[in-house]
Order: sequence, then structure tokens, then C-alpha cells
Amino acid sequence: MIIIIRLVVLGFFFHYRVMHPVNDAYALWLVSVICEIWFAISWILDQFPKWLPVDRETYLDRLSLRYDKEGQPSQLSSVDIFVSTVDPLKEPPLVTANTVLSILAVDYPVDKVSCYVSDDGAAMLTFEALSETSEFARKWVPFCKKFNIEPRAPEFYFAQKIDYLQDKVLTSFIKERRAMKREYEEFKVRINALVAKAQKVPEEGWTMQDGTPWPGNNVRDHPGMIQVFLGQSGGHDTEGNELPRLVYASREKRPGFNHHKKAGAMNALVRVSAVLTNAPYLLNLDCDHYFNNSKALKEAMCFMMDPLLGKKVCYVQFPQRFDGIDRHDRYANRNIVFFDINMKGLDGIQGPIYVGTGCVFRRQAFYGNDAPKTKKPPTRTCNCWPNWCCCGCCFSGRKKKKTTKSKSEKKQKFRRLDSGAPVFALEGIEEGIEGIESEKSTMLSEKKLEKKFGQSPVFVASTLLEDGGTLKIASPASLLKEAIHVISCGYEDKTDWGKEVGWIYGSVTEDILTGFKMHCHGWRSIYCIPDRPAFKGSAPINLSDRLHQVLRWALGSVEIFLSRHCPLWYGYGGGLKWLERLSYINATVYPWTSIPLVAYCTLPAVCLLTGKFITPELSNVASLWFLSLFICIFATSILEMRWSGVGIDDWWRNEQFWVIGGVSAHLFAVVQGLLKVLAGIDTNFTVTSKAGDDEDFSELYAFKWTTLLIPPTTLLIINLIGVVAGVSNAINNGYESWGPLFGKLFFAFWVIVHLYPFLKGLLGRQNRTPTIIIVWSILLASIFSLLWVRVDPFLAKSDGPVLEECGLDCH
Repeated sequence: MIIIIRLVVLGFFFHYRVMHPVNDAYALWLVSVICEIWFAISWILDQFPKWLPVDRETYLDRLSLRYDKEGQPSQLSSVDIFVSTVDPLKEPPLVTANTVLSILAVDYPVDKVSCYVSDDGAAMLTFEALSETSEFARKWVPFCKKFNIEPRAPEFYFAQKIDYLQDKVLTSFIKERRAMKREYEEFKVRINALVAKAQKVPEEGWTMQDGTPWPGNNVRDHPGMIQVFLGQSGGHDTEGNELPRLVYASREKRPGFNHHKKAGAMNALVRVSAVLTNAPYLLNLDCDHYFNNSKALKEAMCFMMDPLLGKKVCYVQFPQRFDGIDRHDRYANRNIVFFDINMKGLDGIQGPIYVGTGCVFRRQAFYGNDAPKTKKPPTRTCNCWPNWCCCGCCFSGRKKKKTTKSKSEKKQKFRRLDSGAPVFALEGIEEGIEGIESEKSTMLSEKKLEKKFGQSPVFVASTLLEDGGTLKIASPASLLKEAIHVISCGYEDKTDWGKEVGWIYGSVTEDILTGFKMHCHGWRSIYCIPDRPAFKGSAPINLSDRLHQVLRWALGSVEIFLSRHCPLWYGYGGGLKWLERLSYINATVYPWTSIPLVAYCTLPAVCLLTGKFITPELSNVASLWFLSLFICIFATSILEMRWSGVGIDDWWRNEQFWVIGGVSAHLFAVVQGLLKVLAGIDTNFTVTSKAGDDEDFSELYAFKWTTLLIPPTTLLIINLIGVVAGVSNAINNGYESWGPLFGKLFFAFWVIVHLYPFLKGLLGRQNRTPTIIIVWSILLASIFSLLWVRVDPFLAKSDGPVLEECGLDCH
């Protein structure tokens, strides 16, 4: 109701704004009206996908009763878990190790879990760290399961400031916990020693323990590598229990090939896992996102294995939660408004968008398949008539049924023989067709599948198994050989990988694009928020790093907007619902709001320096519409906070960072995206780091100069100058000048208050302002001061005649 009321008020508001131009400040009025119309459109795009918010609840006990009864073999589906890493010097191996350990200790049948670690940097450090991790897992996993601890990442478990004896009844717990902590400290020493050793690369390159050169010494030119650390044989813990499979994979790289960064690495893992384990479900995690809830996989299976709705679900997305963020969350790192309001709203339409990590997928949805159609119940039009009645609609109904049946019989079907190779049979064909023609059609089908998936018979065969599973007849050695083949750098050439199959290429934010394509195929997604957060990760907490993160996301949205996959024109006639389309349009259009936002934030300073304003003197009716609009804005915000449970401080931080990010990162993303897509110029904004203090949240105060800081710094300075100029002008011109000044000051303070966290970020701790900021401030202040002097604000403006001394004594 409030949304509809706000739309009506917006209509009257714009009617007044358009019909009452400011003649003596026409340019300012026109710019402000254009900006306000754009903000209204962007609000509609943001608001309507929240039309039907949904809260979901899972019942793990019911899942266990159906699929995981005690004393019986578990019928839960298998899951392949992907962890991606590139540079171990930027993504510390200890962080990746903790993520892997939390996966291996997950509360799920061990024979149904496989962990694949993608090392896209082909670093020997990552390989050796993973080898150490697999050995430590033999002790860590049984400890976790014996005492049922949470979280199961050792670094974060031992760092908890809680009473760890709570709910622990076993007397041996204290002794074993101390021993395990000692073991973990030794494990950390070994990992840190590997990191220290990797700081200096030998001239001849790295060599392995057996003396052979490390194949990945040249990061841009090396063969594909796969190593199975746990599983098949030797994958047992200290108590003799089986451990989940752990596989290291680094795809082949050669000069002259486009490897498509993270999306290409994830597609390589899809193929490797299909050949080796072929679980029907996949979970992808960033290397810094660990299992905070060991039952997270079961939470996802409550939706995926739901007998009524599960078949149409392409993925279950969990919200991102973060460790190590300061209590005030100055730069809205938690993204609470997005994860707890927008995503819940989308869940009521066709499901949340894919956000890049913490997402359980159905493997078949990656293969470019359409979602299964919902079977409509048979029509009961003629049930009221006697059986002997032959009405037209009865005949038509029977006729229709017959034709559809014959069509389905003529459809091509796949059948698997004992040998395990895929054989394609045509059923329902006429008897006169000879065997040669059948062989031809079989070959055509094989060629079609090879064109789609690539030339790997084993992988193509795996795509036909909806419920997963591997070839029983194939030996482990032959499967490994095939796995190496599917990660070769030329494998994807002339196939549908990255176009219709797997993670989609064409944007640095491949996650949005991949989820969008799945929704276009008619799939729906689910948003799952367990009581205990499923996964936790780390987020950049200082201003510069946060802005660069936002820049990357916004750049990806601009690339999608300028591509053929833009939701404004792509995917019509498919399964994408129109409200879901609005949400994707909003996700790709939002960086363009930066242009009107920068203009709108400049207007207060211009108004204060020139003495003009963007609205004429308000009448009583006009004041009513302005007041109604403000009330509606507050009402929608308060109601959103009420139903989502988001606090007012989180909401306000989000509003502030929307302005900060909009006038900096989003603006640069638009410029960079246009240069990249239209002119082919790839620009990068480098960050220069300054060391922080070794205290809690010292990184929050670390200042890193970057070009992104220039626009918001400039806006702050000109608005502060404008305030000083306006107040000085009012003092000089007398009492009547104060009335019009308040509207302009309110406008300027709106900008300054929204940019306040940015100002704190610039000043750092103890108000230590960096030299470059002082130089910029002085330069810009000087320019605007000269302009201000040119305007002569201290001279009283009078409309009367100019009086000059004539030299005569009138007395």
C-alpha cells in the first residue's frame, strides 16, 4: 500500500516540478528534474522485486527420516565442492587450508562429499600446503565429529571467545582439545615455513621432493595437473574412518589462449568433477569462505531433494556473512540491506540472483538444459456428460492426447549399455527404416553433443546421467587421463562452454550472468538463511579496498549492460518472470545512476555560490506534496526494516555508502566499461598501500591512495565551501536572506552527511591527514575561492540606483 501511495505522490510531485520551472535558474532546474526522474525510475526498479518477500524454514529431522535413517545406507545425494584460488601470496594458504578442513569435516556422509581445489596460479606453495592440510585432516576431522564442534575451521574455532566447555560432557574433551590446539599450532608453523620459503623463487625454478622440476614454474605456460590427496586409497583418519575425497587441479595454460579467469577455472572443475565423481550437486566457495555451519549441505538438500519442488530448483543461495568487520561497519561491508531485504524479496518471485560463493547448484542446470515443465492436471471439461456422448471437445481432447503421445514416442532417447558407453536409440520409428539410417542419426546425435560439451566421450556420457554417478568399468588411471584431457586449454574451442554451458563468459561478474541464464531457462532458485550462518568469509574493511571491490562489481554490471546478455533485451520468450527481469535490469543499470548522482551532489554548492535554487518559492499545495514524499520515503524504509529485521544503523550505513560508492566506484566503472567495450581500452586503477597499525581493525585505518577518491573529495570540498559562502552571504545581506538559505543549506548538509564516513576514512586515526589529500584540498579550495571572489558575495545586492559622491557640499 505504501509503495502504491508513494507512486501516486511521485506523480503529483513531478507534475509540480515540471510545470513550475525556475526561470532565473533554468539550467539548474532542468538538471535537477532530470536527476530526480532517474532516481524515481531506479527506485521503482529496486522496489518492485521486493513485492513478495519470503522467509523459509528447513526441517533437518524430516530430511533424515526420508533419506538418512540410522543403520541404513544413506540415500542423500552426492555433492562436489569447489574451492578456487589463484595467488597464494594474496590469498594466504592458511586461509585456504582452513576452508578445506571445514569441508572435509562437514556433517554429511563421507562417501558423498568430494572437495576440488582449483589452483589457477599453478603454485607449488598451494600444492604443498594442500598436502600438509590432507595430513592434518586425518587428526582434525575425527576430533570435530567426536565432540560435534562448530565451526569446523580450526583457526576460527580456537579464536572463539566463548566458554568451550559448555554442553560438553565428555571428560576427555579438555585434554584432547589442548592436544589438538598444539597440533594445529605446529601445522601453522609448517604452513608459514612454506610461505616464507616461497617468498624467494630460485633461478632454476621450483623442484619437487623427488627432484623433478615443478610443472607450473611458468604460470602462463604449463600442462594440466591433477593430484588426488584423499580418497580411493589411503583416505582414512587416525581412527580408521574414511575421509572425503580431496583433489588438487590446475588447468593447462598456454600463450595465445583466452583462459577466461575465474569462470574458466570453474568450468574446468565442472568437467574434472564430472569425470572423477559426477555428483548431481555442486557447491562453490571462495578460498576464504569456510563452513560455519557443518549442516549447511543438509540445509540445501531440504530444497534440492524436495519431492514436489526440488526438480525445478537450479541452485540454493546462502547469504554471505563476514568475520573481522568493525562493530560500526563504517563502509557497509556486511551488505545487510541487500542480503536481508532484496534477496528475500526475490525469493518470492523466481529466486535470488547468484552472488558468486556459498551456492549449491544442480549440475544439470549448468549444461544449458531447460527446467522441467510442470505437468498440468488433465482437463475435466466433459466429465458431466454421459460416457456414450461424443461431443466435439471430447474428440479433440482424445485426438490431441494421441498426437502428443506419438510425438513423444518419436523423441530421441538415451540408453546406457553394460559397457558404460552412451548409446543413442530411436524409439517409435517405422519398421521400414533400415539400420544404416539409425546409425547415421546416432552419429549425428554424438556430433551434436560433442559440439556442445567437447570431445570427451566420458564427459559426454556423464552429462546424460541426471542422478550422477561414474562409469563403473573405467579404471582410476583412465579416468585421471580423461580428467587431464578435459582441462586442456584447447578443449573449449568451438563448443558451447561459456556461451550456453557452465559459468558464462563476458563479464568480470560471471556470477550474475550465470544465474541470469539459468533463470532464462525457466529454473528457479531458493534463498536459505539458517539460524546459524552457513558460511563465513572475510571482507576488505578499509576505504580504498572496499571501493575497488565495488568498482569490480559495478564494472561487471556495465559489461553485461553493454553485451548481448543485457536483461533489457535478452531472454524474452523463455522462463524469466517479468519482476525477476526487473531485478536483473536493476542489477545491470545501477552504475549509471552515478552520473545523475554526481550532478545532484554538485547542485547544492552551485546553488549556494550563485544564490539561485532548483525550486521556485513553494506554495501551500506544493509544500504538501514535498512533505508527503518525505513521509512516504520514511514509511517505506521503516516498513522494510520491520519485516526484514534490519537495524536502523545498518540501513543508514547502506544509504551512506550508496552515495559514496555512487560518486566514486560506480562512476569510474561506467567510464572504464565504456572504454573497454566500445574502444577496447582496458584500464586499471592501481592502489598504493600504506602500512597500518598492528592492532584490532588496524586495516580499517590503513590509507591507500587511489584515483577513486578524487570525485567524493572534490564534492566534499565544494559543498563545504558552498556552506561557508552561503552563510557569509546571508550575514552580509541581512535578515531576509536567511529564509531562502535554509533550503540550500539542508540540500548541502544532505550531501555532507552522506559522505561523512568517507571523510573519516580520509582522515584515518588521530586525524592524520595524508599529504596528497592536503594538496588536493588546497588546490580545489583555491580554485573555488577565486570563483567565489569573482562573484563578490560580500557586496550587498541592491536593486536601487547606484549612488556616487559628486563632490558638492549640499549643506
